[in-house]
Amino acid sequence: MPVTAVDTTSHEAIYRVEDQAQGLVGFIALHSTQLGPAAGGLRMRPYANEADALEDVKRLSEGMTYKNAAAGLALGGGKAVIIGDPAKDKSPELLRAFARAIQSLEGRYYTAEDMGMSPTDMAILAQETPYVAGLADGEFASGDPSPITARGIFNAIRTARAHATGSKDLAGVIISVQGLGHVGWYLCTLLHEAGAQLIVTDVNETQIARAVTEFDAKAVAPEDIYAVKADIFAPCAIGGILNSETIPQLQVSIVAGGANNQLASRKDGAALHAANILYAPDFVANGGGIINVATEIEKISDPARYVEDKLLALDRSMEMILKQAKAEDQSPDAVAKSTVLAKMARQSAA
Repeated sequence: MPVTAVDTTSHEAIYRVEDQAQGLVGFIALHSTQLGPAAGGLRMRPYANEADALEDVKRLSEGMTYKNAAAGLALGGGKAVIIGDPAKDKSPELLRAFARAIQSLEGRYYTAEDMGMSPTDMAILAQETPYVAGLADGEFASGDPSPITARGIFNAIRTARAHATGSKDLAGVIISVQGLGHVGWYLCTLLHEAGAQLIVTDVNETQIARAVTEFDAKAVAPEDIYAVKADIFAPCAIGGILNSETIPQLQVSIVAGGANNQLASRKDGAALHAANILYAPDFVANGGGIINVATEIEKISDPARYVEDKLLALDRSMEMILKQAKAEDQSPDAVAKSTVLAKMARQSAA
């Protein structure tokens, strides 16, 4: 199977993966292995073209470098994407072909579940390579990381709320949630149990109907979610949704969600700050999933304790970032990135 290196100056390595017999085209990006093997999920989406897929995998893998470092993991940043509709184009043969590409990297990259993938898919990948986590079965199997991801985001929402108002209580707080996939659904469950009033949207109308019934949520069209008047906006779908078009529409005081790369550019973090909207940096807020996955990669003997300790540390990091950003009158995103880069430098020097 052709695995071709793509020229890049922003990453350690990027590979294009193709198997014509299986209709497979995708990419594996290794942004950094400074702290350990690159780790990050495998995503399958019907990208419009290869350029869009390449741009996404580059941004996602860079985000994983920051996320893994922020979570205090001995892992670098990587990501993989497959071009295609997971509902129509995914097959065991296609997944096994991609797994052989991962195997060819000889442990420089570990993959796991992401958008368009499931623990069942990870089991198929594991038939061809051991560099897979998020498995449902096995001695160190960590399973679906979505519930742990949601817990980390829930913690971040409460911490941001306390930073802004002095209280972590979410009873009666209006929260708009974009995306009702695995992570978004688990997050809505936690928010509903905490007494929050939910406004939801998704491209899947069945999920919207379920949320209205199960969470007593109000539903809005996908394009209307940005202008919703709420206390908190929780993006839990695709990235790049905080930009020059959407930020002026926001009628919230906090943005804290689970989507990767929520900011379309670094200037959008500054734009949120200028608009007096508190932003909980996504790669800190959504670090719970990779913490869960790390228990499998690192073969942790007491995974429950490990996850709890790391989630607490992640929440403390969020609190410190928000406090520093306020003290320095900076965007939390800028503070978070400078904090992580300093942390990486210290860890690599140790």
